[in-house]
Amino acid sequence: MGVFASRARRALVTVAAVGMLALVSGAAPVVDGGVSQAHPGWAWPVDGPRTMVRPFAAPPTPYAAGHRGVDLAAPARGAPVVAPVSGVVHFAGMVVDRPLVTIRAGELLVTLEPVGPGVVEGESVRAGDTIGLLEPGHCGTRECLHVGVRLRGEYVSPLLYLGGLRRAVLLPLEAP
Repeated sequence: MGVFASRARRALVTVAAVGMLALVSGAAPVVDGGVSQAHPGWAWPVDGPRTMVRPFAAPPTPYAAGHRGVDLAAPARGAPVVAPVSGVVHFAGMVVDRPLVTIRAGELLVTLEPVGPGVVEGESVRAGDTIGLLEPGHCGTRECLHVGVRLRGEYVSPLLYLGGLRRAVLLPLEAP
C-alpha cells in the first residue's frame, strides 16, 4: 500500500472515530455554516456575548497537562450563573480554595467554577436555573467561567453540548 493510501485510510479512520464519538456522546448536530447548535436541553451558563476565552485542550494522557474544559467570557463578578443542563447537584462548595458547582446529568458530570453556590448537594436543577454567582479568580484580569464536562469519567469538550464547535476539515499532509 502506498504512502498516500495509508494516510487516506488513517484519515478515514479518524473521521469515523470522531463521528462515532459524536453519536455515543449525544453531541450537538452540525448546522449550515459548519457550526454545531446547542444540544437540546442545554443552556449557555452566563449572560452576554457567547465568547470563548480559552478552548478545551485534551491532555495526551489522563494525568498530563491540558485544559479540561472551556473558559467562557462572563459579564462581571457577581453575575448569575445558570445550570447549563438539568440534573442533580453532585457537589457545591470549595475545592482547593476555589468555589464550584458540579451537576450530574445521567452519565455526565458538569462542573462550573468559580461559582459561589446558591444550591446544595442533592438539589434538582433545570437548565437555566440560577445555581450561584460568578466569583473572581479564574482568568486573571478578565471575568470568565470555566465549564468542564466528563462523560463516563472522561473529559470531553463542553462545546459538544453547548454548541459552537466548528466542523473539522481534513487537509492533505502533502501535495499529491
